[in-house]
Formats: sequence, structure tokens, C-alpha cells
Amino acid sequence: MTSPSDLQTVAPSLDGVRGRRVALLLSGGVDSAVALALLHREGIHPDCFYIKIGPEDDGSQWSCSAEEDLELATALADRYGCRLEVTDCHEEYFRQVTRYTMEHVCRGLTPNPDVMCNRLIKFGAFDAKRGHDYDFIATGHYARTLTDTTDGHGGWCWLCTCPDVVKDQTDFLSQLYPWQLQKALFPIGHLTKDAVRRLAEQEHLINAHRKDSQGICFLGKIDYTEYVRRHLGERPGDVVERDTGRVIGRHRGHWFYTIGQRKGLGFGGGPWFIVSKDVESNTLYVAHGYAPDEVYSSVLRFHGFHSLMPPGMELPRNITFKIRHTAAWQPATLTPEAAGIYRVEAREPVHGVAPGQFCVIYDDRHERCLGSGELMEKLKN
Repeated sequence: MTSPSDLQTVAPSLDGVRGRRVALLLSGGVDSAVALALLHREGIHPDCFYIKIGPEDDGSQWSCSAEEDLELATALADRYGCRLEVTDCHEEYFRQVTRYTMEHVCRGLTPNPDVMCNRLIKFGAFDAKRGHDYDFIATGHYARTLTDTTDGHGGWCWLCTCPDVVKDQTDFLSQLYPWQLQKALFPIGHLTKDAVRRLAEQEHLINAHRKDSQGICFLGKIDYTEYVRRHLGERPGDVVERDTGRVIGRHRGHWFYTIGQRKGLGFGGGPWFIVSKDVESNTLYVAHGYAPDEVYSSVLRFHGFHSLMPPGMELPRNITFKIRHTAAWQPATLTPEAAGIYRVEAREPVHGVAPGQFCVIYDDRHERCLGSGELMEKLKN
């Protein structure tokens, strides 16, 4: 059987793509620009689409960065003789992704809007509006797909990690439906970020040295805190030191903070770490020290597992996993519990475990992404 590790620096074969209809999501960033350049090199001329989503509820305002993105996308499409179409998915983003995010933070959970944006918008709403006319939807994600015809599962399409462990984005794609993954095309998934930059320079792309976007996709220069404030406002409450019960300050609303957070707290006498929340009383509990016990755990539990495996295939006992976008996969053992709940026992304690995060499951060599589920309350070690 072909192993994904054997293919990590090999360009994917595009033989099955030539002559098919390809839609490329062109963002204005260097990754999707190089994806376009690589497709063009292979004689594939996609139709390009810029997904329009603004930060305002009525969709009437665009940030300056969004206008610049569209200008760059237009120039890139013109450069390669491809047509560019703007597809407005603002209403769908607000109704689905923003709603998911705000419901989670109101309950004291830690959501991941980017994960849901891929499933609901880039490969969801866009497919319903325009992508259904195409055989493939190409993006600039750092991920790979592998169709293995020798594994006894009828040529199942696997989501596989890329060679750049820092940029790998399989965690952000772990909630895709299998049919979406089968339609996905990742032209730069076999490359590192440095290689993408070099290719952009070789092609003399106008955005070759443009900085990577930060924060939630489509929000431009608006950061996560401002995004939440626009929809939920502020609700001041007490900040309590866990060990003494002493009130050390006030916060603006529990939804602005996540378990394990250290930076940006603004409480005097620190450093402080958020160790827990009481959503009902709107109270934050904090502690000193770099590694308070409450922030680390080697035993986790998740539910609602979304599988990227062939039907009927069971999750293995020995796995690796992530709970956030980092360069490190954690080795662990996995045990099924009642009613679709799984217990994860990590080999080493994991920092910043918070309910609502996605626990993304990989095989024991962190090559194939097997799916993801939502973390529940932290268990005692």
C-alpha cells in the first residue's frame, strides 16, 4: 500500500483533472496565487472565484484589506487569462458560522470558526451557489488528498498532512464531509511555505512577499475580540484568584477569554492564566505560574466524532491528535465510551484544554486525518 509519507514532496498527479471543470477560490494571498500558477503550468485553466464576506451584518461594508484582496485576485486572474467572479456568501457566513461561534462562546465554550468556515462556506455555501457546476474546487490549503485503491475500501479519498508541519491545515479541514473532500483539490499541498514563496518569486507574482493573513478568515483587520464584541457586546464580571478567592479585577465578558489564555488579559499583578469560568455567574478564575494544574491535562474526552474514514472503519487505539493549530501532534491512546463519547489518554500533558475545541484525530504517524470531535469537560488525570 502506498504510504502518504512516500508522497510528501511529490506533486499530486493532475492527470484526472485535465479536461475537467475546476473552480479555484482565489483570495488575494500568495498561497492561492501559487495554486493558480501551478494549475496553469499543467495546462489547467480554472475559473476563479473570490468569496465576498464582510464583517458587517448587512454586508454593506468592506474592510480595506478585503478591497485589496479583490484587487489582487483580479490582477492574478487577468495574468493567467482566467475569468474571476465574485460570489457573495455573507448571509450564509453570518447565519451559519457566526451563529455557531456566538452560541459556543455564550455557553463558555471555545469555538473554531475557521474549521466550520471550510465546511459551511468554502466547500458548502459556495458549492451550493456556484461550485456544483464544477468537478473540483481548488484552494490554497496546505493539505493533501490521497486516493488509495489498494486498501480494501474502494479507492477512499483520504485527507493527508503536508510536509510543512508548521503550516499544515488538515486540522482546519477535519470537519469536511467526505463528498467535499473528494471534490477538493490542493495544488500546493505537497510544498512547504518557503517553497511556495520561492515559486511566487519565480513567477513574479505581485503578492509574492505579502504577509499571511492572521485571525479568523474573511474578517480582514478585525480581530476575534472585536468580532465577538460586535455581536455580543460586553458584560463585566469579577476576576477571582483561584487559590485565595480574592477578587483581583474585572473583565469585559467571559466570552472574550479562553481556558489557558495568558496574553492580553490586562490584570495587574500577573502573569495570570485563565484556569476556569463560571458562565452562570460570569466569573473568571485565574492563577499564577506558567503551568497551573488546571490548565494541563493528559486525559481528554470528546463527542460528536465526525469521521473522514471509510464507512464501517473503526478508530484505532493508537493515535495522534491536536486540539489547536500547532506544529506538534500528541501521541495518545483512544478508548470508546458510551453514546459516541471517546476518551483520549495523551502520553504527555496537554496545555490549554477547553471544552468546545475540536480534538482532531490522526493515525499514529500523523499522516492521515481520521476526523474530529468536540472536546467536553476536562477529566482529572
